Formats: sequence, C-alpha cells, structure tokens
Amino acid sequence: MAITPASQTRGAAIQRTTSENYLNIQTDGWAKQYLPDLMEKEAEVFGKRTISGFLSQVGAEEAMASDQVIWSEQGRLHLSYKGTVGTANISTIQIDTDIDGNDAGTAHGIRVGDTVLVASPTLTAKCFVSVVDADAAGTATSSGGVTDFITVKPYSHEHLDNVGFGDDDALTIMVYGSEYAKGTSFNTMTNRDGANKPSFTTFTNKPIIMKDKFEVSGSDASQIGWVEVSGEDGQNGYLWYLKAEGDTRSRFSDYVEMAMIEAEKVAADSIIALPTDGGVGTAGTEGLFSAVESRGHQTSGVTGVNAATDLAEFDAILAEFDKNGAIEENMMFVNRATALAFDDMLASMNSYGAGGTSYGVFNNSEDMALNLGFSGFRRGSYDFYKSDWKYLNDLATRGGINARNTAGAVRGIIIPAGTSSVYDEQLGKNLTRPFLHVRYRASSTESRQMKTWVTGSVGAVTSDLDAMTINFLTERCLVVQGANNFMLMN
Repeated sequence: MAITPASQTRGAAIQRTTSENYLNIQTDGWAKQYLPDLMEKEAEVFGKRTISGFLSQVGAEEAMASDQVIWSEQGRLHLSYKGTVGTANISTIQIDTDIDGNDAGTAHGIRVGDTVLVASPTLTAKCFVSVVDADAAGTATSSGGVTDFITVKPYSHEHLDNVGFGDDDALTIMVYGSEYAKGTSFNTMTNRDGANKPSFTTFTNKPIIMKDKFEVSGSDASQIGWVEVSGEDGQNGYLWYLKAEGDTRSRFSDYVEMAMIEAEKVAADSIIALPTDGGVGTAGTEGLFSAVESRGHQTSGVTGVNAATDLAEFDAILAEFDKNGAIEENMMFVNRATALAFDDMLASMNSYGAGGTSYGVFNNSEDMALNLGFSGFRRGSYDFYKSDWKYLNDLATRGGINARNTAGAVRGIIIPAGTSSVYDEQLGKNLTRPFLHVRYRASSTESRQMKTWVTGSVGAVTSDLDAMTINFLTERCLVVQGANNFMLMN
C-alpha cells in the first residue's frame, strides 16, 4: 500500500493511522507548517547530519520505463588522428587511433583528395592524400585489404624522408581541407566516393534497487504523533507521523545519493553477478566517480602548497577543458582544504602597486576582495561556481576515507553546468538533457523514484505482525553525459 504523495494527503476525520493520512516529516509541506519546532527538541551534536542535496543542485531526475538507459554521444566534428610513418621514402602513413586514443585504423575518415597537416614532435608538413586503402609499400589494395595505410604527397618536397621524417616516427595527422583539379567531380579520384558520417559512441547504465525500513512495535506505537489540520482546500482532520522514523528516512536518502556517487559496475571476473558461488546476482551501476575515472579527467592540481604553482596547475586544467568542448560554466564541489587553496590562489592574483590597490579577479570590488570565501570566479573564458561539499568533509563519509587514504583521496569534482544533446536509443531521437542527471524506473501505474509504504498490524493492517513497518525503496541510476568535460580532483 503506497503512501500518498504530500500534495494528495488528506486528513482523516478520526485519529486512525492509514497510509492516506501519513505525514512525511522530512519532505511534506505540512511538516514545515505544523511541526516547526520538532527538530529543536533533539540536539544534533554533529550539526546538520545529512549530505543529500548534491544531485539536486547539479542535475535533474527523469523517469524511464526500461531496465537500462542507452544514449549515444556524437564524436568530434573535425578529423584528427594519431599514427606512424610506414615508409618515409614513399610517404606512407599508418593510421592507428583518433586524436582521443580510440582505435581508428580501418574506420578513419581520411579520403583521397584531402589535404592534411602531418606533425611529429619536431617536424610538420602539409600534404595531399593521393591513396587510401594502401599497404605499407604504398600500393593500392583491393576491397577488403588493409585499409589503415594512406599515401601522402608533401607540398614542399617529394617524399616525407626529404622533409626529415623517418620510418616509425610517431605522427599526428589533421585534415584541414581538400583540393581538386578543374573540371573534376567529387568521385573523380579512386576511393573518394562516399561521405563522412557522424561518429557516435553508445553508453549504457542500469538502475539498482535500494531498500530500507523503519519498524516500531505495537507496544511502542505511542511514538505516533497527531496533527490536526485545516487547509485552504478543505483538508480537515488529522495527520499522523512517526517521531523516530526521520533518522531512517534521512539515512536512506543519503545512501541513495551516495550510491549514485560511489557505485560501480560489476566486472566480468567478479562473482557478485553470479547467483551461485557466493554471488548475489546483481550487476551494479556506474556512479559519478567511476564514470569520470573511466571517461573523464583527473588532476592533482590546486593543493594549497603554493599559490603560484596552484595557478599554473589550474591553468593546465583549463587547457584540458579547451580540448574537450570548452563548456563555459562549471560547478566545483570541493572539500574544505581545496576550497581554501582556491581562495588563497585567487587572492594571490591581486597586486598592490604605486597607483593603489588592484583587485583584479574581483572586478575591482574591495568588498569582494576582502571576502575571500567567495563562491564564484572567472578565469580565462570560464566561469566557476565553488561550493564546499559536506560529503568530502564529514568524518563518517568520504572525509574519513580521505583522512585515512590520502593516496586515493577525492578532493573535489568539476561538473559542467547546463545541458548537452544526445541521441536516445530507446526514443529514437535527439534530446537535450543535463550533463548529470538521475533516471528512475516508472510507468503509468508505478513510480519507483522514492517509494514508501506501510506494513504490519498497527494502523494499516496488512499482516499479523505486531508492529508497524515503514518501507523505503528506490530504483535508479545516474547518467553522466559528456564525461570528457568532467574533472575529478584527487
């Protein structure tokens, strides 16, 4: 029996505990209206204990009907590859990977007639592509042959060896245009036929099911509290709540968020996925840290040791962003030490000269300069919004792990703000979604976003158990789009 959402909760005419008049003291608006002093009766010696709220700040939640989410991200617009010189004296080049290191080989998009910039660590040459689908000897091959070799003709010399390239030199090859003779068609040259199609990389993630419960015996049902209500829409009667249930609900909400951050997919050699041999038959899910570690970027910069060095390291982070889309607005969630390191770094950028004080990055605002605990700043063409993340500070969460294992510590994460366009494989169309968002299982008859229901013999009678159990369940996963624009600080 599902508990009715707060917007549909109606007071009962008599003090009778049913699922329809249950008051969620954590989220219902009624709690704020009628129980403002409830938490004041308990001393929270560890401060505000919950860490939930991170995902609500950086993303959104959307429903999904399938048991997995599938999305495709379009590759780079321009063609650039890594390769090696095959034979320098005949100007053959083997294409190995794209510029990001993904296997390209036979799937590269270089065509006859393209003009390319060929670069080694010490040399560059502008070249014309004369043969594609060639072997190492520069001979055109038949269909189905080795297709990862191309033959080029330097504009400045006869062959690559004349420029100074040698066999097996590591190269970067960038297509910058094409050139045709007068009176020719697109398909005049061999292997020029066909158009370059957009490249896509498909990603998947599956939701996990999380559960918890709070139980109170029939004998202790005196913990139930009652609130008499009279609302603007005619809600008259009584609502009930469990005074001790709040901690369980808060803890579960935190676990839901922490799982989306820390979760990991089951590896092929793990027994967890096997219902036998000690496994539990689950597959895990890809959390935020796991996604960024495998598809994003990591840095150890901005440590607080030296402000000038930190600034150089931070500029190196910006250089990585320049390579991967240059999302102008980014959010930073960091631990206390890293937050102070950023404050010191930016404060050091202000100088005191003969003409008076210069506030530089603080837009010449003295008040802003004096308040070094700022939340936002601009560097280059990027805007950053910095926030202390309780999860990385609290001794009972990542803060304790960081204090124990400094080598594997997570000190913060940079997340691009706004949305990106992806192709939804299930809907069959392009959609715009936040870079970071949660997908939960739902249909027209069932929502598993955050499900709560009552069982037992106290109140809503569902069994002969002399107790009341408040059950919690969610089924969800995280979607990290464009992970190449994320940066993990460790």
